[in-house]
Amino acid sequence: MELERPISTFKEIIQVDSMIRVITHLDTDGLMSASIMCKTLKRLNQKFWITTVKQLETDFLEQIINESKSQKWKAVFFLDLGSGNLKQIEKLSKNCKVFVLDHHELEKDFDREKLNKDNLFLVNPMISENERISGAGVTYLFAKQLNDSNKDLSQFAVLGIIGDLMEKERDKTSNSIFEDAKQCGMQIKKGLTLFAGTRPLHKSLEYSSNIFIPGVTGSSLGAIQFLREIGIDFKDANNKYRTMLELDENELSRLITAVLLRRIGGGHSQDILGNIYLIKFYGHLYDARELSAMINACGRLNYSSLALAFAIGSKTAKEKVQEVYTKYKQHIVKSLNWVHTNKKIEGNNYVIVNARNSIKDTMIGTVTSILASSSVYPKGTILVGLAYRDDNKIKVSARLSGMYENNHAQNLSNLLKEALGQIEGEVGGHANAAGCLIDKSCENNFLESLQKTMSIQQIKL
Repeated sequence: MELERPISTFKEIIQVDSMIRVITHLDTDGLMSASIMCKTLKRLNQKFWITTVKQLETDFLEQIINESKSQKWKAVFFLDLGSGNLKQIEKLSKNCKVFVLDHHELEKDFDREKLNKDNLFLVNPMISENERISGAGVTYLFAKQLNDSNKDLSQFAVLGIIGDLMEKERDKTSNSIFEDAKQCGMQIKKGLTLFAGTRPLHKSLEYSSNIFIPGVTGSSLGAIQFLREIGIDFKDANNKYRTMLELDENELSRLITAVLLRRIGGGHSQDILGNIYLIKFYGHLYDARELSAMINACGRLNYSSLALAFAIGSKTAKEKVQEVYTKYKQHIVKSLNWVHTNKKIEGNNYVIVNARNSIKDTMIGTVTSILASSSVYPKGTILVGLAYRDDNKIKVSARLSGMYENNHAQNLSNLLKEALGQIEGEVGGHANAAGCLIDKSCENNFLESLQKTMSIQQIKL
């Protein structure tokens, strides 16, 4: 990745007494990117203003462009987004320095010769190396290159990588980030990656964010019964709840076997075992997957500022984050049960969940991702979720079942663009995880076009 010119340019403007605008995505990866940037800028005694967004939309960017003319910002940072909006962002760079630290696909037809010169700087592994690094990973590499003392922010980068479910596709650069985090206190243990390793076992089963088990997910009694059936006590001799990390080898083996039997029908049999990353936070070890889910919960339920306060060390935010997380898990379970009990549009190798008002637009992507990693649908199945927003628009999220098992037969970003056709909308994301935004008035036309496009794609494959 090109870091030298962006870093040297940023160092030049540090001494200027003016505001830095930071715009980031509201998921874990985006919020961890913002946390890294926040810590970095505070250490440099910089004045900054952070805004979180669901996605970069044309109207919002136009607003930022207009504000930049009068506000005299010395720089604007886009974190975990922006690569798909470079033509519009280029207009912003006429008024101030612009840094895009991102890992998404670049906007097609944008002249790359305009990058990393004058006022527009892009740090993105997709430009040349095509490495698998999350947005927080990119932001961390920027911060570390700026000053090696920022190495202690590596655990934030790990949380972002885990939040984007990219830890299984690590390359040399991502591995270096994990090595930095280990040197800064992160511990690694083997175990079941489906559940939070540091939470009570039955609650981890009940609120698992990676798999939907009918009768267990969302049911405390169902989770306890599941453990009883396989002969595992969920309390110890002192009547305290046990965690997964407290199971002996025999118990862990029985739990793994039971979960595999639940999943094997969908062809997802070997993706439940892996590393458990334990990060020290507020003096306690947290399972990084659960910590990531807690931060994501805040972003999805419009508590982004609380998540940032929690991440950078506010003790008063800790209890509030727990409350939001509990509320979020209830939303997830309710949403998954709605999907399980309601009719879906199904075709050859695709499933469309049109939730309308039954699932929040900020959570439809999470729900679709959980379905994609569950055993409900065979690998390669295209899963598309739709949910209404409050502004007369529809949020569309597309995922591939088995999407995190190196299944790249489909490019969902291109598929959504093709499905849009003449329908006005904005598409973003990756090859195996993408989304778009359309007007409610286009709902029926889009669904018809989407089904036709997916059917044609399947014939081609």
